[in-house]
Amino acid sequence: MNNYKLLIQYDGTNYAGWQYQTNAVTIQQKIVEALKTLIMEDVNLIGSGRTDAGVHAFGQVANFKTQQEIDLYKFKYSLNSILPRDISILDIKEVHQEFHSRFDAKKRSYLYVISKNKSPFYDRFSYFYHGLLNCDVLNSLSSNFIGEHDYTSFCKKNSETENKICKVVTAHWKETKGLIFFLIEADRFLHGMVRTIVGTVLHSFKNNLDESYIVNVLKLQNRESAGESVPAKGLFLFKVKY
Repeated sequence: MNNYKLLIQYDGTNYAGWQYQTNAVTIQQKIVEALKTLIMEDVNLIGSGRTDAGVHAFGQVANFKTQQEIDLYKFKYSLNSILPRDISILDIKEVHQEFHSRFDAKKRSYLYVISKNKSPFYDRFSYFYHGLLNCDVLNSLSSNFIGEHDYTSFCKKNSETENKICKVVTAHWKETKGLIFFLIEADRFLHGMVRTIVGTVLHSFKNNLDESYIVNVLKLQNRESAGESVPAKGLFLFKVKY
């Protein structure tokens, strides 16, 4: 068997997320259908992580195995010609048999984009925030996420994941040209975690709450103690490190 690794970008606006669903159109489904058209096999496409409905990706990683030997350059071109315009294969390479895009990932990073101005060009990929923001204060608040913590307060209540401990290594805000970017990197993320973190930090800033508020929300391990999740359209799976 040959094992192939894909680097994928997508606009998640019109999809019900990455993971295959029986009653909705997903990113994984579209790529699997395109692969089957080319190699005439049913393949198991393994993603590095699941993105929710409406979430985008700069650097999703996936792998699949096939009996066939693929001409990488031609296959990438053919695959992109079949896929819809909002899904793109940036790279394809052969990897060793044991490579698993999800279990072998060491770190993942997400980017959240906030627009300070109403813009038809940014609306699809950012959250238009009404009000002033100060990145120095946002960074001070977000510094409390650095390290290993239980993120029960920041994941969806119906999460099936028992282990809620994640190790965050980066949580940084930066403003440039009317856009504010939040980059967060960790060994793993829970369902809804990033959007809840962003929403909680914005809530803290808006209501002049200090760092103790963030610390307390982490300690309470109760989703109701955290802020509301921000819209999915501003979130991107940025990079997966192996």
